[in-house]
Amino acid sequence: MQITETSESLREQLADWRQSGEHIALVPTMGNLHDGHLSLVEIARQHAERVVVSIFVNPMQFGDGEDFAAYPKTLELDKRRLKRANVDLLFVPNLETMYPFGIDNATSVTVPVLTDELCGSFRPGHFDGVTSVVSRLFSLVQPDVAIFGEKDFQQLMVIRRLVKDLSLPVEIIAGATRREDDELALSSRNQYLTEEERAIAPQLYATLKKIGEGLQSGKRNYTKMEQQAMNDLEALGFKPDYVSIRRAENLGEPDRDTDELVVLVAAHLGKSRLIDNLVVHI
Repeated sequence: MQITETSESLREQLADWRQSGEHIALVPTMGNLHDGHLSLVEIARQHAERVVVSIFVNPMQFGDGEDFAAYPKTLELDKRRLKRANVDLLFVPNLETMYPFGIDNATSVTVPVLTDELCGSFRPGHFDGVTSVVSRLFSLVQPDVAIFGEKDFQQLMVIRRLVKDLSLPVEIIAGATRREDDELALSSRNQYLTEEERAIAPQLYATLKKIGEGLQSGKRNYTKMEQQAMNDLEALGFKPDYVSIRRAENLGEPDRDTDELVVLVAAHLGKSRLIDNLVVHI
């Protein structure tokens, strides 16, 4: 596995692969890798001859009071795991490479509408940070395909909108959410959970499944179902930001003709902010 920190060496290697007619897949990450990330690498390998993984903890997508300074960094362990996964190139840019004019003077890329609600309401500017850094990575790597996890369903929708709106020549492929045996979605932030909180955390997905069962049984009082789920989570010890039932295709409000819904949740548990979702066919 090659490791590079500069845009110049990155482009030099990518040019050699393209000249050989090889396709390139990108898996963007912030490091502290778990099996969910590695499952995205597996998907990338199925769609391209060369797999590039990036590790960059992007300050632009963290708000005031969030965990940017404390975000876990495990680069040496990440390198070993990626090497075992047969990644071809690891790109580890520094802040200057990604933002040569500094954060305050950086060009920002905004996707409207989709970023104004759900997590966007509780993390102002977060998705601008995501789309800005992803745009830079797409420009640097120019991948044929890029793999993003479904756990952050809203982010996946935002990236797809970005690519379509700007006519970017990259195919976005979704990777299914990987879960622990008790169905807690894998996340780097799970390690913030205490032992007691970790025992409670799987109830987040259990709450989504309860809503899913209700939807499949014919229930359509979405507002009432959302509020009941919020109450249930609070009773368990969560501090929910939202529980929301949306159209899976575009995160719009559901109507009578909607046959595929997604139930999304974000909730705080101790120091962790957990997100999850469940797609429901009705």
